Amino acid sequence: MIDTKKLGRPRNFDYDTALLAAMNVFWIKGYDGTSLKDLTNAMGISGPSMYAAFGDKRELFLKTIERYSDVDGCEPIVVFEAEPDIQIALRKFLEIIIKYATAHESGAKGCYLASTVTTNIGEVEGVDGMVREAINDSDERLARRFDQEIEKGNLPANFPSKERASLLYDIRQGYMFRGRSGWTAEQLSTDLDYRVKMLLVPPN
Repeated sequence: MIDTKKLGRPRNFDYDTALLAAMNVFWIKGYDGTSLKDLTNAMGISGPSMYAAFGDKRELFLKTIERYSDVDGCEPIVVFEAEPDIQIALRKFLEIIIKYATAHESGAKGCYLASTVTTNIGEVEGVDGMVREAINDSDERLARRFDQEIEKGNLPANFPSKERASLLYDIRQGYMFRGRSGWTAEQLSTDLDYRVKMLLVPPN
């Protein structure tokens, strides 16, 4: 016989939906500006339920960083990896970034890592390591995609994959910053063709 007293109460909420709601609150209000009441109201759960499922405010914040890195932060890279034509892949990558920078479904603009999370490096324990890991992982995946083109013979053997990967990531963050500052998708899209060509220019 199962001792029901030893079993925890089943959750009456969707874990990922609640986590996404918490992330959106942090994104808009910042870590320090977000209260526990803000979080529980947005997540639609009680304080005890939040603590049981996500831990305290800091632990919840770290979980939102992981969620963003695994889902939102990776969508452009997944598309970049999947598209066989490197020029189209780069353009799609930048188009998705522009969409995120100007019309994210949460109502927040810019990159969650850049606009909210990095402001807490040195203030919230564990944030700095997670941010470095997210950046390094992105750089490595972008570089591998360029390396594939070298192996196919579409890019020269001396093509600087790592350097272009870092440049592509930095362009991404530039779009995010401009989007947060009020640039429209139309304004950010005017030089997409030039940027794609620039990213693929072979070294001298």
